[in-house]
Amino acid sequence: MKEKNWTLLFAVALIGLSVILYYFHFLIFRDPHHIYIYALGDIAFIPVEVLLVSLVIDQILEFRDRRSRFEKLNMVIGMFFTRMGTWLLTYLSDQDPNLDEIKGNLIVTDQWTTEEFQRVRKILQRYPARINIGRVDLGVLKQFLHANEDFLVRMLENPALLEHQYFTSLLQGVFHLAEELEKRPDLAHLPENDLAHLSGDIERVYHALINEWLDYMQHLKKHYPYLFSLAMRTNPFDDSASPIIR
Repeated sequence: MKEKNWTLLFAVALIGLSVILYYFHFLIFRDPHHIYIYALGDIAFIPVEVLLVSLVIDQILEFRDRRSRFEKLNMVIGMFFTRMGTWLLTYLSDQDPNLDEIKGNLIVTDQWTTEEFQRVRKILQRYPARINIGRVDLGVLKQFLHANEDFLVRMLENPALLEHQYFTSLLQGVFHLAEELEKRPDLAHLPENDLAHLSGDIERVYHALINEWLDYMQHLKKHYPYLFSLAMRTNPFDDSASPIIR
């Protein structure tokens, strides 16, 4: 309410100042005809000013704000892959019996173009992203997710993620998997039906991870070459990857 009153007073003060200035103009030049002409001209230009402010300037500010939100979002995604995503992708891909089918397509290099990223995305759309649940150490996976539970909660609370539906879905999938594992005190003697259920939860996360990782790699290549260099040298799909430059 106070803010509205202040705005109203400010508007009245500006109008009053305009009236006073026009009055002084009349006292000095005694030419009301001149005042009417310019006042009408100023009023006639108001729609053009509104157009410039509401469409042109507003669009420029919206573009800058959108770009700023995009950068913050990718910083959040980078934090996720640094803290959790790369480890999860490495571990889960090692349990993928069909990994050899796509591994060669995921060795990202600095020679990749936008078209190459698009080509690989189309391949991933058809890739089933299966997991051999018998090879997954559910205890290790549970311990890792539990250790990063607070980090996951903070990620989900980040308002920047509202701009990225797919990444939010990935986080929800990871959080759901962590919750499923936490609810099972004994992971060594689960029935086949329960293992099949957990397998579906893991595969959902794995499939989303691959796609988000590829998008993130493209972003790094375009905007942050030094980060992209490290990401290439720690590629979870490259058996010969090493952070050490030789």
